[in-house]
Amino acid sequence: MIGFIFQEIGRRTPLGWLQLTHEKGRFLVALSGIAFADVLMFMQLGFQTALFDSNTRLHRSMNADIFLISPQARNLAYLSTFPRRRLLQARDIPGVKSADGMYLGFIDWKNPQTRKETGVLIMGFNPDRPAFDLPEINSQINAIKLPDTVLFDSGSRGAYEKVYAQVNQGKPVTTEIERRTITIRGLFKVGASFIADGSLITSDQNFLRIFTRQDAGSVNIGLIQLQPGYKEPEKVRQVANALKVHLQGSHDVQVLTKEEFVEFEKNHWQESTPIGFIFSLGVAMGFIVGVIIVYQVLSTDVNAHMKEYATFKAMGYRNAYLLGVVFEEAIIMAVLGFLPGITVSFGLYTLTRNATNLPLYMTLARALQVQILTIVMCMISGAIATRKVQSADPADMF
Repeated sequence: MIGFIFQEIGRRTPLGWLQLTHEKGRFLVALSGIAFADVLMFMQLGFQTALFDSNTRLHRSMNADIFLISPQARNLAYLSTFPRRRLLQARDIPGVKSADGMYLGFIDWKNPQTRKETGVLIMGFNPDRPAFDLPEINSQINAIKLPDTVLFDSGSRGAYEKVYAQVNQGKPVTTEIERRTITIRGLFKVGASFIADGSLITSDQNFLRIFTRQDAGSVNIGLIQLQPGYKEPEKVRQVANALKVHLQGSHDVQVLTKEEFVEFEKNHWQESTPIGFIFSLGVAMGFIVGVIIVYQVLSTDVNAHMKEYATFKAMGYRNAYLLGVVFEEAIIMAVLGFLPGITVSFGLYTLTRNATNLPLYMTLARALQVQILTIVMCMISGAIATRKVQSADPADMF
C-alpha cells in the first residue's frame, strides 16, 4: 500500500506542493512548528547522550579489563568499599596479570583562581601501577609521588583559565582541601560530568592524607589487568566468570567486565534517576507536539479543499490517490521542517558545550534518527487528517 502511494506521488502533478505553497504564511508556520519539535527532540537526545557519555568517560579511560566493586555500589558517585584482600585473591586466577586498588572520593576544594569552594572528584592509586590509559596522565605520573601533589582535569567546569595557563608554563599552583595545602603540578583532560564539575588525580598515599577517615585496607574499585593472551572479549568473560566462582563465597564484591562497568553506570542514570526519565519523556513530548502541529496544518488544508477532494472522488480517483496528496504534503513538511531544526540544534549544541563542557555533539546517527522520527510524525498526522477525506461522499458535498 505504501509503495503504491509513493509510486502515485512520483508520476503525477505535485498537488501537495502546490497546495502547501498556495498559503505561504500557513506553510511557514507549519515548518516553524516542525523545526521546533525537531529542536526539542535533538536537545533531549543530545542531553541524554551527554549524560551517559560524560558519566562514563572515566570508566572507559581506566586501564583495566575487569573491575571489582562493592555490591552496595550504585554508581561512580556511590561506590562504597570492599576489602583489599579480594585483590590478592584475584591474582590467583590464570590470566590475571595484576590487581590493584583505587580510592575515589568527593570533596570540596578552593578554586585556585576564584578561591570559592566547589566539589571535585579525587582518585588515588599506586603511581607505580598506572590506573589510566591516558598518555597525559602516564607522562606525569612521577609528579603525584610528591606529597600533597595532584594532577587537575583541564576539562573541568568553572573559571580555571589562569590556573591552566600557569601550570602549562611549568609553574605549580597551590590551593586548599580540608585545610591542607595541595599543589597542582600537571594537567590532563577527561571533562566535566553530571557527577562532578572536575576531577583530581593523585597517589594513594596522598589520597589517604586528605581522607583521614578512609580505611587503607578498603578500596573503592579493583582494577584487574589481564595477560596479553587473554585480551579477547571471550577470554575476558571467561576470566571474569572464573573470578566470580573464585570469589563467590565473598558477599562483599562483584565482578564486572569493562563493558559491564560502563553499562552499570548508564543503567543507573537511565533507570534509577529522574533525569534519565525526563530526557526520554522530552523526546516523546517533542514527537507528540510535532504530530499535533502537523495534524492541525493538514487538517485545515483538507477541510479547505474538501470540495476539490470530493470532485476527485466523483471523477473516479481512488482513496489511495487522495492519501498520496496528503502524504506528499506530510513528507515535504518533514524534509523542509527538518533543515532549520538541525541548523538551530547545531548552534545550541555548540552553545551548550561551551557553557557546560559536556560532550554534546551532533552525530550522523542522531540526525538520521530525528529525520526518521520527523517523517513518521508527519505520516501519522497525514493518516489522521485523511480520515475525513476517505469517508466523504461526493453526493453530500454538492
